[in-house]
Amino acid sequence: MRKLRIGIIDLVSHSARPGLWSRVMNANFASIMPQVIACWCEAEGHEVTLICYTGFENLQEELPQKPDLLFIGSFTESAQLAYALSKMFQSQGAITAIGGPHARCYPQDAQKYFDYVLGFTDKTVIQNVLQDCARHRPIGVQLSAARQPSSIPGVRERWKFVEATLCKAPVVKIIPMLGSLGCPYTCSFCIDAAVPYQPIESDSIKEDLKFLLTKYRHPHVGWHDPNFGVRFNEMMDTIEEAVPEGRIDFIAESTLSVLSEPHVVRMKKNGFKALLPGIESWYGMGEKSKTGNSVGMEKVRKVADQVAMILRHVPYVQTNFVLGLDGDQGPEPFELTKKFLSMTPGAFPAFSLLTAFGQAAASNLEYQRAGRLLPFPFHLLNNNHAMNVRVKNYAWTDFYTRMIDLTRHACSPGMIANRLRVNGVGIAGWLNVVRAMSSEGAGRIKFFREVLHRLNHEPGFRAYFEQDSTELPSFYSDRIRHALGPFWNALPEGALHHDPYAYLNSIESQLRALPQVTEDAGPQEAKSVAV
Repeated sequence: MRKLRIGIIDLVSHSARPGLWSRVMNANFASIMPQVIACWCEAEGHEVTLICYTGFENLQEELPQKPDLLFIGSFTESAQLAYALSKMFQSQGAITAIGGPHARCYPQDAQKYFDYVLGFTDKTVIQNVLQDCARHRPIGVQLSAARQPSSIPGVRERWKFVEATLCKAPVVKIIPMLGSLGCPYTCSFCIDAAVPYQPIESDSIKEDLKFLLTKYRHPHVGWHDPNFGVRFNEMMDTIEEAVPEGRIDFIAESTLSVLSEPHVVRMKKNGFKALLPGIESWYGMGEKSKTGNSVGMEKVRKVADQVAMILRHVPYVQTNFVLGLDGDQGPEPFELTKKFLSMTPGAFPAFSLLTAFGQAAASNLEYQRAGRLLPFPFHLLNNNHAMNVRVKNYAWTDFYTRMIDLTRHACSPGMIANRLRVNGVGIAGWLNVVRAMSSEGAGRIKFFREVLHRLNHEPGFRAYFEQDSTELPSFYSDRIRHALGPFWNALPEGALHHDPYAYLNSIESQLRALPQVTEDAGPQEAKSVAV
């Protein structure tokens, strides 16, 4: 195999200069798999350049120079930027591949713009791409392993790529690690729900933690597990064997079902400074929140008590909610959330709009079968700027009115002051102030108000939301054009649009291809018929 020049781009941001919170944190959101792929490619003897785009670099100046093969890691919100980059590099003779959540969610669309579309990616998949390294156009090749890799290069092996990215973090520098892959829960909206849970080997974790202590006097580690601590005692034993008490600060996304007080006390002892539990809904997800069949105000009280307990031990707590779920109706879900925030002022709420990301979850088929998907461009599918599932139990104007009211309550001066009072004036307290006053708070309220105004006053705008028109309002296309900047002109023809029903169509196409047995056919007489 000839030695290749390989470029790898990790698209953390989909636009330039996204906001103050992003300026502080984006470099800490770097993905692990692009770094893993960089290690695997170097191990095969190739020359590798990896860049992490946070939105604050001059991307045109940082792009790899004349690669033979370009890998792009992308969430769906960055897909249009990824498509533009692929076209640019293909025109220069490069072979292009896309991986990450977008490639798993929308492989049929990504195939139109890349030579390779990677699902689950292990070392064998990468070796196959490196060995083939050929053009596959106009339709790219889908490659996927049977499951997530059983092992990946640790922090020590990835360090030069980790360090280069952390240099872009101006204040807080968080090293990404994994304690497990997949998820044991079955949330209908989550891409990880269908991925079997598997822990990372404990010796590898211990080695990485010990290594970090040689690089920083007091490292900060962010666990990228979909749900940290499922095998709680094993994980805490691993940390305690590797890290002297108080030497490393940890951040983790976990479930309330894991965060009992004895567990939280042990996490505090082991340096956990931030926890991000998912509440999602007041009318479901009882397994994750350990509230059983409790719903409504009963669940609010139970969860508020638990979050208040967590805050007594851990200084920073983010509670995650999904707005617009089918189980929600009327004012109660929003009013219950406001009551919860007043009961737990120290927790920062993260609100996500219900979004169906292609074939990320089996439940997305039900939305597609019901004809409820709106064809919002990928750029807008970041859980905040567009909801691509037609809301079931609300008029759009009612929904946005309630969402504005809830966000305004969460980011009001009184709530900011209460949070700062509970969190203190340290890093946790001021990070919450920045979040509430930047794009996640004031910026989002301004955006939602603009959407509501147009729903009330522009018939064409409302027609798009009501599925009476597929013409994208200029309000959205102008935002995308501005965000992509110089890369707008590189966007391939048709790349602003996609088929939101591609997942359903592919399933039905597969069913039609299956052999069918007629009632009077013998065992050797099966024949294919149309479904």
